[in-house]
Amino acid sequence: MAEFRLTVLNPDGRDAARDYSQGIGSPNDHEHAPVNFHGYAACTRGAFHRDVKRAVAERLPVLLLLRGDFKATLNVLRELKRHRLPVIVSLKETGLHQIARQLADPKRAERFRAVVGAADNCLAATPEALPFYGQGKFIPTPYPTCDSRWDFSRSLAERRGIFVGTREWSTPSRNHLASLTIAAGLDVEVTVFDEDPRRCRKVWKSLGFSPDRLRIIEKRLPYRDYLAEMARHKIVLQADKSSVPGQVAGDALLCRMPCVGGDGAIERLVFPETCGYGRSLGAVALMAARLLDDPSYYQEIVARSQHLAQTILSFEIVKQQLADFFQTSSCLNAHSNASA
Repeated sequence: MAEFRLTVLNPDGRDAARDYSQGIGSPNDHEHAPVNFHGYAACTRGAFHRDVKRAVAERLPVLLLLRGDFKATLNVLRELKRHRLPVIVSLKETGLHQIARQLADPKRAERFRAVVGAADNCLAATPEALPFYGQGKFIPTPYPTCDSRWDFSRSLAERRGIFVGTREWSTPSRNHLASLTIAAGLDVEVTVFDEDPRRCRKVWKSLGFSPDRLRIIEKRLPYRDYLAEMARHKIVLQADKSSVPGQVAGDALLCRMPCVGGDGAIERLVFPETCGYGRSLGAVALMAARLLDDPSYYQEIVARSQHLAQTILSFEIVKQQLADFFQTSSCLNAHSNASA
């Protein structure tokens, strides 16, 4: 097979086009990091586009992201197929609460079925998303853990306290308050991102926690600075039950630190001993306490997660999975069309 390259197309999305044909480069403030759905393009040295004309011009297989009310997506899919490009589709927002919000509308659900039926196949960034398509394959989002430029590690001696990996108060399945409560009970410094710091401090104080142990970062940072901030801490803690792809755990991998709690896809794949899948909040709290107090266990979890990342989430591994899936899907679709 010729070298496999992929276009990820997010029609009329906010992210600027990105060409990965020369590699991912170093972390910077100007371009989207090669994570989440950008990671699928990056690992194949492909491209990320929001304009269908540019995607057609690439003449590469396309991973088409489904978003909005799916009207534009359906039109874009028809245009791609008119140019005889292989097209696999994936929901862009894949948390269970996000899928429910999208497909609870009958018209939107009808368009979703039309898109799925017209595509060559479906890719799920989480195992939980797969049943909604009725076909397809789960392929996790890759992370550049083999690239030294994306290594944000620090020595254990340089790390202090807990970094809370969630920030959404309004989404119940994020369990953000539970994360703060667990962190507060561990008697170390706690850092959280919150653009409404006054409310956060009030909640913290109302629950009886010491105000001098809460550190709030009040604005979003460039991804590079965000990772550097995360890496100052011993552990990343969350209680998320949204079944998301798992960027919190992916970020922890780049920082070479443990991720505790959460049931995202990456959490389960590379942090099986410390994730929140199938565990109570009490069990998550005990795991966090052990990691804070036991250096040997800490290093064991970090080493194991890095090993699992190389064998499951590395660019080369995911690239091959994507290449095989697109080849199989295109062949099956061609056979189906010939039979019809």
